[in-house]
Amino acid sequence: MCAAPVVRRPASAEPHPHPVRPTRVRTGWTVLPARVAAMCTVELQKLRHDRTELYTRAIQPALWLLIFGETFTRIHAIPTGSVPYLDFLAPGIIAQSAMFIAIFYGIQIIWERDAGVLNKLLVTPTPRAALVTGKAFAAGVKALVQALVVILIAAALGVALTWNPLRLAGTALVVVLGSAFFACLSMSIAGIVLTRDRLMGIGQAITMPLFFASNALYPIALMPGWLQAVSRANPLSYEVDALRGLLIGTPAHLPLDFGVLFLAALAGICCASALMGRLAR
Repeated sequence: MCAAPVVRRPASAEPHPHPVRPTRVRTGWTVLPARVAAMCTVELQKLRHDRTELYTRAIQPALWLLIFGETFTRIHAIPTGSVPYLDFLAPGIIAQSAMFIAIFYGIQIIWERDAGVLNKLLVTPTPRAALVTGKAFAAGVKALVQALVVILIAAALGVALTWNPLRLAGTALVVVLGSAFFACLSMSIAGIVLTRDRLMGIGQAITMPLFFASNALYPIALMPGWLQAVSRANPLSYEVDALRGLLIGTPAHLPLDFGVLFLAALAGICCASALMGRLAR
């Protein structure tokens, strides 16, 4: 008597011991950490493949410290109390270098618009604020590399900097927040003027007033009354004050400085996000 043939079910019909769940697509604000990490990685890759920008941008702060700082330290033209003027100047040059990097970040946004990259990013489920935040903190990463170069130059010149890990971490946070604000300011201007030439002209027009109307070169007490009011409304002044307190130990208002920089960065992100759509039209 012949046995009945065994009919095997196709493999696709057999139950899988571990059912495969569909991959959950992250949308909305859940992509914010990934977006920020991706933008920061892109900036680090740019610096790794082409260090020319890093070397050329290190020239200007080195000249400020070597020429301006050393000269005014010798002639005692600006009273800074018991702090040598070169020590007083170094945190201001760190903030200046970070601002100069971030203030032209809007040019990259316009270039991405012209290349068609920005439109592709804006049609993704990622919120515009997440996109702006990623780019803003990517500018902060680039500014951190520049700040490290300035710190090494200042240390070589004999500036009495702290090497406390907690203070250095606070310094990094200050630089990132300040750079994020100025990058968002640049992206907001890009959303208004829409062209690289106009943005370049406006950026050059506002960088030096922002720098000189801060406490980067001289104490606020030496300024005329109207300039003191402008300086207290300038986020760069709070960035410099925090950097001095963290790096050289001068009296500072760290809670106020961090609060102002955080609120300024948040306001910059909101403003740049609202204007981002104009670039895609």
